[in-house]
Amino acid sequence: MKPRPRWKFTFRYAAAGIWYALRTQRNMKVHLAMAILVTAGAIVFHLPPMSWVLLLLTISSVIGLELVNTALETVVDLVTEEWHPLAKIAKDTAAGAVLIAAFFSVVIGIVLFYSPVCAYFGWG
Repeated sequence: MKPRPRWKFTFRYAAAGIWYALRTQRNMKVHLAMAILVTAGAIVFHLPPMSWVLLLLTISSVIGLELVNTALETVVDLVTEEWHPLAKIAKDTAAGAVLIAAFFSVVIGIVLFYSPVCAYFGWG
């Protein structure tokens, strides 16, 4: 059995995993770009603190699920190089989890930004 890594190294391993996903996963790049864009929008439209909390939870759930999806797909690929219906189900359901989180993050974003954007532009 491998010895447990020192606590400070666990952050390096986590950062390496995040960096791997950013380098290799197109959807992770899209999620990160959207997170930056939405964060900038929250600054511009002066979202209240509770909206920031919801926004950050939403961003972290989408990015976190994308990391889990990447990990699961990598493990499935490690286990089998051949097409297998169970491997497909595992990959598809993990991708589905990311899709659901991303879809509802858009819905939450609309709810959070609707009033501030309308007030900013003087609509209604």
